[in-house]
Amino acid sequence: MESHEVERLYTEKASFYHRLFIDLFRYGAGLKALLRRSNLLRPGIRVLDAGCGTGILTRNMVEIARERGLEGITFQGFDLTGAMLDLFRAWMIRTGTTDIALRQANVLEPGQLPGDWRDYDLIVSSAMLEYLPKPKLKEALSNLASRLAGDGTLLVVITRRNFLMKVLIAWWWKANMYEREEIAALFAQAGLVPTFRRFPFPYVHLNLWGLILEARKEEREPCRV
Repeated sequence: MESHEVERLYTEKASFYHRLFIDLFRYGAGLKALLRRSNLLRPGIRVLDAGCGTGILTRNMVEIARERGLEGITFQGFDLTGAMLDLFRAWMIRTGTTDIALRQANVLEPGQLPGDWRDYDLIVSSAMLEYLPKPKLKEALSNLASRLAGDGTLLVVITRRNFLMKVLIAWWWKANMYEREEIAALFAQAGLVPTFRRFPFPYVHLNLWGLILEARKEEREPCRV
């Protein structure tokens, strides 16, 4: 889909999307369990939520950081759709959260983000990249990789290809699907080295939906003169 079509779809169905996937399918709880088992959150790191939507990834990270007493973490996020960001901001108001910076922006238009939004220790992206035209995915990954710190991590959750997702995601939500080998190759083309992860018990059903990739920049040999 083109960006304006994605924005229109999620403007019309923002609340429905949150109720269906985040609440009914327990996607939010699955993401929280995944993050709890990782060692990605540490005191003082900079975090970017790319395609943050209603903020479920960042919400979970904020809650985990508070539970663990992790201080000094900077949270920033952007999304294409203003209606999704409005739901995120509504949560921030309800919970008294004031330390998350949000912007409306397109991952394919990096100039829409502030110049100092870079050198992130962690960039996360959930259920966003599949809405880009497939020929644009490498460009989007490269844009995100360029904002990572040298030893930063990119965590991506993206729709996998199977018949169930063809009905639920491709037909209904007009999104793309990816084979494991296909998405790994695109990460490599963007200069990223991915490792595949899985949703933990009791959220293993979410592995039918999505592929999880944890990636770092490819180490390059120093130039020899």
